[in-house]
Amino acid sequence: MKKFVTLLFALLLFVLAACGTSEEDSQNAEGPTELTVGATSVPHAEILEEAKPLLEEKGIELTIEEYQDYVFPNDDLDSGTLDANYFQHIPYLESQMEEKGFDFVNMGGIHIEPMGIYSKNIKSIDDIKEGTVVIMSNSVADHGRVLSLLQNKDLIKLDESVDPVDATVKDVVENPLNLEFETEVDAGFLPEFYNREADALVAINTNYAIEADLVPTEDALILEGSESPYVNVIAARKEDENNEAIKTLVEVLRSEEIQTFIEEKYEGAVVPVDK
Repeated sequence: MKKFVTLLFALLLFVLAACGTSEEDSQNAEGPTELTVGATSVPHAEILEEAKPLLEEKGIELTIEEYQDYVFPNDDLDSGTLDANYFQHIPYLESQMEEKGFDFVNMGGIHIEPMGIYSKNIKSIDDIKEGTVVIMSNSVADHGRVLSLLQNKDLIKLDESVDPVDATVKDVVENPLNLEFETEVDAGFLPEFYNREADALVAINTNYAIEADLVPTEDALILEGSESPYVNVIAARKEDENNEAIKTLVEVLRSEEIQTFIEEKYEGAVVPVDK
C-alpha cells in the first residue's frame, strides 16, 4: 500500500511539473510585448533608441517609427498604426484633440525643448530694427509661446486678458518696433528660412534647430527657460490609458539613466522634466 501511495504521489508531482513546464513554455513562446511608438527624429527617436535595451530587460520590444512632421504621428495613433507617440507638447496635444476630435490621453511628460528665436544677422536684441519680420510655424499652439518670448524681452505687449499660451498675433496690443509676423511656415522648413532670411527673427522648434546643427544655448538670440509649460509627452489612445507596456515606457524614459543621457547629449537644448 505504501509503495502504491508513493508511486501515486510521484506520478502526481510529475504531472504537475509537466503542466508547469507547459505553461512556462507557452508564456515564453508568446515572446516580449511589442510596442510601436511614433517619434520625430531628433531628439525623440534618439531618446527612444537609448531606452530600447532598458525596455528589453522588462520584456518590451520597442519599434520606433520616425516622422518629419507634426501631423501624421497623431493620425497614425488614431488609426491604430501606432501604440503611442512621442513628439508633441501638451498645448499642441490639447489643440489637436479639440480640433480633430482625437480621443487621446497624456501618459506622462518626459522633457522640455526650450523654444528659441534665431537670426543670421541680428546678434543682439538692441539690434532689432523697426519692421523686422518674425517668422514662426503655422502651428497655432506655438504662437503664444513665441509671442511670450518677445513679450519677456519687452519687444511687444500682449492683451492681459488672454492666457499667453492661447495668444495669437491678434492679441498684440503694443508693438513699438512694428514687428511683422509671418505665421504660415511649416515647422520643418523654419531652418531654411533662418538661412535665407538673414535679417529676420525665426522661431525654431528645438528638434528642428538641432537637426540644422544649431546649438540653442549658444545660437538662439532668445531662448525659453526650463520653467516652460510646453512639456513633451507620451500620448496614447484613451482606451490604452491603463496599458502596462506604455506605462513602463514612461517609467523608463523618466529613469535616471535616460535623464542623464538627455542632459549629457543635448547640453541644455533638451531638459528632462522632474518626476
